[in-house]
Amino acid sequence: MKRAEVRELLRELIDGSRPGEMMPSERNLSEQFGVSRPTLRAAIEDLARDGLLVRSHGRGTFTTPRKISQELAPATAGNFNVPPAEGDWRSAVIDFRVEPAGARLGRRMELSPSSELFYIQRVRVVDGAPMAIERIRIPAVLVPGLEPADVESGSLYQLLRMRFEVIVSGAVQTTEPTVTDALESQLLGVPLHAPALLFERTTRDTSGRVVEFARSIYRGDRYRITTHLSFGHDAG
Repeated sequence: MKRAEVRELLRELIDGSRPGEMMPSERNLSEQFGVSRPTLRAAIEDLARDGLLVRSHGRGTFTTPRKISQELAPATAGNFNVPPAEGDWRSAVIDFRVEPAGARLGRRMELSPSSELFYIQRVRVVDGAPMAIERIRIPAVLVPGLEPADVESGSLYQLLRMRFEVIVSGAVQTTEPTVTDALESQLLGVPLHAPALLFERTTRDTSGRVVEFARSIYRGDRYRITTHLSFGHDAG
């Protein structure tokens, strides 16, 4: 049996398995398929590179855990309602301090360089697994008395609205591929230079003030964005 045929048999096995489920041992699979261990191992490596399998040293081979999906709808006037991502989200705050904006962030956030910012770094955990690292800056004058516990659960924008009467109205967000550095890999529990998504967002309130600047790293193997598009009659 050829390597390509073994890959197809493995794909059928994966299709019948749950996300994150342990695969049978290489010994059992080689006997089941009637192939040599090297041929089987090569086919497994192929599917691991394609993102269908995950090999864990000392534990075995697993189907890929389910991806966490975030749906994004087209922006409409007066609407800043982003549907929540799937799963049970919590945050672990690992850095929380007040610091001056400085020249670069001052320009970005349209503030004086001496203006104070809350800097919040938190690991976003979904269903018990680390999913993202968020680094958020908020003008301190907007959120007096903010504490780390305030940003460990719930929606940040709901907190701004309900407690501080800061109502966000829109944001500009960019997304680009990147890889994790050593610290990010450690916090997210992924290999060094693992694929990731870098989000950079500047958020304004209803008066036009910049109320947040955030840079976030999301795991490329677990996070997926779904965008709803509308096309007019003249679309090409």
